[in-house]
Amino acid sequence: MRKGAFSKKMLSVLLAGSMVVGSASVLSGCGTKKKNGVVKLDVYSQLANTQGMQTGWGADVLKEKFNVELNIIPDADGVYQTRAQKGDLGDIVIWGSDSKDYVDAVKNNLLLDWNEDDLLTDCGPYIKKHMSDALKKNSGLTKTITDGERDTTYGLGHSIATSSKDHDAFFYTWDTRWDLYKKMGYPKVKNLDEFKNMLIKMHEICPKDDNGNPTYAVSLWSDWDDGMVMYVKSTVTAYYGYDEMGIGLYDPQTGKFHDALEDNGPYLQMLKFYNDLYRAGLVDPDSMTQTYDQMSAKVKSGGVLFSIFNYSGSLGFNTDAHLKAGKYMYCMKPDEAKPIVYGMNTQGGDRVTTIGAKTEYPDLCMEIINYFATPEGRMVYQYGPKGETWNYDKDGNTYFTELGKKTHADGKTKMEKHKGSFQDGSIQAAFSTWANDAENPDSNGETYNSDNWKSNVQTPEYKIQQDWVNKTGCKNLNEYMEKGGNYVVAPATSYSASAKDDELKTTWAQVTTSIKENSWKAIYAKTDAEYNKCVQKMKKDTAAYGYDKCLKWCENEAATRRSLEKALTN
Repeated sequence: MRKGAFSKKMLSVLLAGSMVVGSASVLSGCGTKKKNGVVKLDVYSQLANTQGMQTGWGADVLKEKFNVELNIIPDADGVYQTRAQKGDLGDIVIWGSDSKDYVDAVKNNLLLDWNEDDLLTDCGPYIKKHMSDALKKNSGLTKTITDGERDTTYGLGHSIATSSKDHDAFFYTWDTRWDLYKKMGYPKVKNLDEFKNMLIKMHEICPKDDNGNPTYAVSLWSDWDDGMVMYVKSTVTAYYGYDEMGIGLYDPQTGKFHDALEDNGPYLQMLKFYNDLYRAGLVDPDSMTQTYDQMSAKVKSGGVLFSIFNYSGSLGFNTDAHLKAGKYMYCMKPDEAKPIVYGMNTQGGDRVTTIGAKTEYPDLCMEIINYFATPEGRMVYQYGPKGETWNYDKDGNTYFTELGKKTHADGKTKMEKHKGSFQDGSIQAAFSTWANDAENPDSNGETYNSDNWKSNVQTPEYKIQQDWVNKTGCKNLNEYMEKGGNYVVAPATSYSASAKDDELKTTWAQVTTSIKENSWKAIYAKTDAEYNKCVQKMKKDTAAYGYDKCLKWCENEAATRRSLEKALTN
């Protein structure tokens, strides 16, 4: 029995006696408080970027609503293994994926059953009522992991949709310095070669950033690399519409799997593309060693001319100062590029929010997760406190307050009623419930995505923004992508990556390390001969480690995913 919970039989006895007179409010509450009235919960999050106590406006919201403080524990080498050995992962546990460590945690009973003692019914009513598909997916995953031994519900995935009929907003945005493109006379850009030539000319026009430092076509970072170099494989996804899968890329249109080392395959094509840019002086030489934050600072100062993603492009560059100066970064993709866009899924994605089996406060943990699944909680998580940074007008349309406009444009904006900046107070646990483009039932038919709020869809404020509208004939990015129709929708299914045995895990680590290290060396190669030498070494080393075993696993995964996609149309 969870701490603070009553069995139904015991509750009926108490309600029948005089001792419960006036105690209904006590029995209806969830969670148990410490002597000082504040509960500190440990949140082990494999998606967190910071460590320590939640601060700022996020801490204030959590204390006001739940009288709770969150201690964020990010993932790092050995963290999961250490916590798992102790049998205590934390109070709330958020997973980077529902494979690997998650599978191990399920097998070793390290997570709490959400239906134990009616936990979900009592403390997660919104989740139970509105996220049934996501809950069913998780129980089905448990059944798969345990070979049918049990079908326990331990949590729910991320980016849950209210409908599976639509797709998410476009994520691979081909952000490019539009003002420089305008100066070039809006040249036709059909393919990657023409795109590369465009970047070379842009660099000639703008060789220095706001601070007088050199500009580069791209500035990459390595701290997000996984099976391959993240930025290289992401460019494949942005150009061909193939989705990352293990040590290669999966084509959702055909079900074909392209492994990373396929001769003339998409990964090696893009690797050569970045090597060509490097040899033209267009790749930031710090790319292999710098962090995401260091790269972001260069984007904000105008040191980067192009980004596959909006978060490492337009969202950082398009400040009022730049826009007033006629500088603008926005979508300008090659005609042949077919960026992937992900179908929305009522079952949710693979990043699972769970509760640790050893928590003393299961009720409180569930209440918090349930809150962030409500429309208000989802909005607060992304945009800040209701009434301070955002609200609804009399017609139910969502809008930013004056402070909210500032915090949304610049996370370093100071909060008025809380310590620190908006960024300081952003909730670091990395909760994810509803998809950004899911419908917000509290609004007038709008979604959680502020880009599409009626209050934000208006005539561009700056001339350079209007120039993009005039030239493309589109009001925004999504319309631009939809108008061209040249994109690939990855169908949303219940697919989750299969677990690897210990032997394959060891082989996988050796193979992927070699792919990443040799890929970076290939990017930095000064001649074709040196580049080819790096690629051949990558093929030779990975073959010796057991590349064929990793490839077989990926091909089996691709077949599983394809069967699930086909089932959607049957």
